[in-house]
Amino acid sequence: MPFTRIAIPSGKPAAFQQQLSRILHHNLVTHFGVPADDCFQLIDQYDADSRVFDRHYLTGTRSDEFVLFQITAGRPRSTDQKWALYQGLAKQLHDDLGLSPDDVMVVIQFTASEDWSFGGGRMFELDANTAEQRPQG
Repeated sequence: MPFTRIAIPSGKPAAFQQQLSRILHHNLVTHFGVPADDCFQLIDQYDADSRVFDRHYLTGTRSDEFVLFQITAGRPRSTDQKWALYQGLAKQLHDDLGLSPDDVMVVIQFTASEDWSFGGGRMFELDANTAEQRPQG
């Protein structure tokens, strides 16, 4: 049940945004164990004056095409799953959209199931014994 905010440079066409979204979701399903119908994303565009980032911090060189994925997920993932997501996402963004891997930054945060409400004012809870959603009420 991840939710992702994606920060991109302003002026990107709808086709770019849709492909970016598809690539992210494909990699979440493939490497992160996300169900195919579990897709929640917001894509935010920022002009150059609203994007402050170090062009060399812990990477080669970031360009004006720098993209940040901020993923909030409900259950923790293994180091191997995170590594596969980072690698798969950077590779596919490069192959399909021409983004340099140095322009792809991913930040993952995990929350407890009770930190989510998917609607109706209901808290999402997983039964620890069955990993199924616990009924409420």
